[in-house]
Amino acid sequence: MTAPVLAGLTGAALIGLGIYGLLVLAHPLRKLVAFNLLGSGVFLMFGILARKGAAAGLAADPIPQAMVITGIVVAFSATALAVALLLRLFETSGKATMNPDEPGAG
Repeated sequence: MTAPVLAGLTGAALIGLGIYGLLVLAHPLRKLVAFNLLGSGVFLMFGILARKGAAAGLAADPIPQAMVITGIVVAFSATALAVALLLRLFETSGKATMNPDEPGAG
């Protein structure tokens, strides 16, 4: 198994875990972590696909790398904003969950 194949499988696993976490987990912070896993998997897959294109004889293009780096910066800032909003939600409501079915919520 070569390194690009292993990295591609890792990216697919991260995407799968992120989607699973978004669908199954109810806690907002866990959903945020799952969303970050999904984004990391997408960045990894995008980078591997760009690398495979360059390895196939196509001209090396720096645009995919620039897009991934920009996406990482945007994802980091969006995560920081989401954590700040979750902290504000916890401070105002006193609850760490938004699920009305859990005991103590409501």
